[in-house]
Amino acid sequence: MEKNLTSGSVLKNIVYFSLPYLLSYFLQTLYGMADLFIIGQFEGVADTTAVSIGSQVMHMLTVMIVGLAMGTTVSIGQAIGANDKRRAANAIGNTVTLFAVVAAGMFAILLLLVNPILQVMSTPQEAVAGTRIYLTICFVGIPFIIAYNVISSIFRGLGDSKSPMYFIAIACVINIALDYLFMGAFHMGAAGAALGTTLSQAVSVVISLFMIRKKKMGIALKKQNLRPKRRVMGQILNIGVPVALQDGFIQVAFLVITIIANRRGLNQAAAVGIVEKIISFLFLVPSSMLSSVSALAAQNIGAGKHDRARETLHYALLIAGGFGIFIAILIQFIASPVVGVFTSDQTVIAFGSQYICGYIFDCFFAGIHFCFSGYFCAYGKSGISFFHNIVAILCVRIPGAYLTSKWFPQTLFPMGIATACGSLLSALICVAAFVWLKQHKRLQNVQTADSTVRVSKKHRSDVR
Repeated sequence: MEKNLTSGSVLKNIVYFSLPYLLSYFLQTLYGMADLFIIGQFEGVADTTAVSIGSQVMHMLTVMIVGLAMGTTVSIGQAIGANDKRRAANAIGNTVTLFAVVAAGMFAILLLLVNPILQVMSTPQEAVAGTRIYLTICFVGIPFIIAYNVISSIFRGLGDSKSPMYFIAIACVINIALDYLFMGAFHMGAAGAALGTTLSQAVSVVISLFMIRKKKMGIALKKQNLRPKRRVMGQILNIGVPVALQDGFIQVAFLVITIIANRRGLNQAAAVGIVEKIISFLFLVPSSMLSSVSALAAQNIGAGKHDRARETLHYALLIAGGFGIFIAILIQFIASPVVGVFTSDQTVIAFGSQYICGYIFDCFFAGIHFCFSGYFCAYGKSGISFFHNIVAILCVRIPGAYLTSKWFPQTLFPMGIATACGSLLSALICVAAFVWLKQHKRLQNVQTADSTVRVSKKHRSDVR
């Protein structure tokens, strides 16, 4: 089932790997929006608000789980590139052990934090009951959400981005069908939305496990592979934890910006909310490049092919950068019609057009630092990604949005520009870090040293 991505055309490999990933992200976004769309057809504002707030919380948790699982994708990818099946088996086994503990811990802790979360989110009184039941059901199903994302990360580390796409497609179809059943036929409201989400994830996990057994991974997983190993577990956590934290902080930053917009009035809040949904779709391309670079570069790094790893980065930069420039220019001419798809209120359309015309440049700059972040993660240096994102959030994105909202109360364009400037700073830090690491040959040296240790250990074992 594993696919070696260390030979052949680099550009072809990127396209082959990224297209299923792109479609997976699209389906994931559609999956998240289905609950809101369907409940809006059958229930009132209170239930719709409950699902909206609950889905925001679940999205943040899911993003952090995916970030933590990045350590698995990179670890397995490096092992597959080095043709080291034993190392890959250890990475998979330790991943299962690690995330089993994470799932149990999150299950217990999150159920205890339901009420505090409702307070932190400033949940309107009318939506408290619905939000509580939505979160409770979703938290009960958190092991399935973790299992799906972990299985997907294992497949991607093996070079297979198609199987996760099939898993999410199945879950999406089942979720929509269950939503119409629970909310349309049974009128279960927010509880029905949560049940549909949880059950569809559970079915997706069962199907994915069946596919693993049917396809065979080409890797023999034994009980000893499940036993925690310091080096293996350390690599997964060293890569995954910084990514999970940075993704969590990014989501917090978006929430803060939403709060800032909410304080400007209903029309501005609606405009920012609509633009965030539009941007989430446009960011599918940069996001797919980040994941593709991390998986492809990891295999090439494991094989000692550092030139191909850099070539992967270069092609990804061209794809993400070219897409960003095209979209940034296009939006300047079609901003109003695009925002108008989501609302007929002319005031909201005007504010939304201002905001997206400034914000859209983020699609270019984010595309650049997403590609570099994937490259750094492939080398196990996800701390760089954590650093540039935190600096951008604390120094530019949040203070910039706050100050421009005060200085320019009649327009949202500067607020959008401030958000894009945060990604510009991240991109500049990434370029500087890449140049410095390349000049000092820090990336190759780290991998070579790790390889030397493995060869040395193997040599001592052979002598004995």
